[in-house]
Amino acid sequence: MNVLEIKGLTKKYGDFIAVDQLSLNIQEGEIFGFLGANGAGKSTTINIISSLVPMTKGEVHILGKNLVKHRKFIKQHLGIVPQELAIYENLTAYENVHFFAGLYGLRGAELKSRAEEALAFVGLSDKHKSYPQSFSGGMKRRLNIACAIAHRPMLIIMDEPTVGIDPQTRNYILNSVRKLNEMGSTILYTSHYMEEVEELCTRIAIIDHGKIIAEGTKAQLKAIITDQKDIRVEVLPAAHLEVSKLKEIAGVNTVEVKDHMVHISSDAEVNNLNKIIQEFMRQGMEIRSVQAEEPNLETVFLTLTGRSLRD
Repeated sequence: MNVLEIKGLTKKYGDFIAVDQLSLNIQEGEIFGFLGANGAGKSTTINIISSLVPMTKGEVHILGKNLVKHRKFIKQHLGIVPQELAIYENLTAYENVHFFAGLYGLRGAELKSRAEEALAFVGLSDKHKSYPQSFSGGMKRRLNIACAIAHRPMLIIMDEPTVGIDPQTRNYILNSVRKLNEMGSTILYTSHYMEEVEELCTRIAIIDHGKIIAEGTKAQLKAIITDQKDIRVEVLPAAHLEVSKLKEIAGVNTVEVKDHMVHISSDAEVNNLNKIIQEFMRQGMEIRSVQAEEPNLETVFLTLTGRSLRD
């Protein structure tokens, strides 16, 4: 089932087209990465999905319901963790979560238990009577998440949830994202930290100039720019290496030897590193180091858009 389905989404500001005929599907149970540099149209798309900005044309369906016609239903099943902190400094941690959970329609004992549950989930139960002004940046980020998940949404939009925090808190939040997904939430995840997206996401879409320019799994995106991987093996004595035997290994295309370094180009989809190492050992080579390199998401993004994600 598609939890989020976007068809022909367009947003214009005068003559400027911020989002241009964008179509996208996110399936139930996914952690879907949504990548775009500043000004690419990512934030506008998220704001439209969140009903913060009206679309010029197109259709958005969440859980099979039209965004324009079923706002109340969608609001009850959508959680939003905004990039800018959406918490009140003059309310306690519990009062913040209680307030936002109430906006999603929770009432009475259920509202109280869900607020307490959300605070426990983000590790802030012991701070329920404390005010955010005394919190670190990481604690505020965790409270921001608690405010968005107390009503147990089926779709959660997480827009830069780890920006400006320490590594320990970042790991805590990334683990929380995984747990939310395991508990049944589908997640639309954006980040300027490419390694987070590479680690978390099942599928990824890259937006540039208001259009989706690439979409797929990590492997599919990497295959767009190259179908090769480079393997570098430092060995002794390289001069006695039988290159022809390495070339017989499935997937290996070229083998070049320079000094003590053997450079092997191989098909990316073939898992042959163990066989390559075994061949070196069979030939009695002393292996000093092994490096297997293939393009990462940062390289893919830079190649496709011509700019860094943080530009």
